[in-house]
Amino acid sequence: MQYISHYKSPMGDLLLAADHIGLTGLWFEGQKYYASKLDPEHQEKELPVFQRTKEWLDLYFAGKEPDFTPPIHMTGTDFQMKVWEILRRIPYGRTTTYKEIAQKMAEQKGVDHMSAQAVGGAVGHNKISILIPCHRVLGTDGSLTGYAGGIDKKEKLLALEKAIF
Repeated sequence: MQYISHYKSPMGDLLLAADHIGLTGLWFEGQKYYASKLDPEHQEKELPVFQRTKEWLDLYFAGKEPDFTPPIHMTGTDFQMKVWEILRRIPYGRTTTYKEIAQKMAEQKGVDHMSAQAVGGAVGHNKISILIPCHRVLGTDGSLTGYAGGIDKKEKLLALEKAIF
């Protein structure tokens, strides 16, 4: 069973989803892939994971780097999970590129090359916005590209973190 809750952020309303293990989704209302993989059978209910996530979001939107992470339950393909794990390791206020993630994936697999477009597809299907910081991924030329929540939100999130890009 999945549960949902809502959060009003300075950048728009967020939908939170969780199961008994942890947070399974966090989407800006109306974003691309909004509520993807949300069980049709879900109910609105306040859970401890939602309380922790909202505490995290309060700190984050106050311009502070939270020093904890709420329980997260990521689900996806093996490839997606590996890409999302790389995303989780991008430090607050820092950025990387799709190409750099592809290079890390290639190293992990022991191959010479990995497609940056395949990485982009996995990044774009990240179901837990902000906490799994896909907004910190830029185009190879440093451009703000490919954010499911919209480029305007990506720019605001990076500005909030005082990211240099």
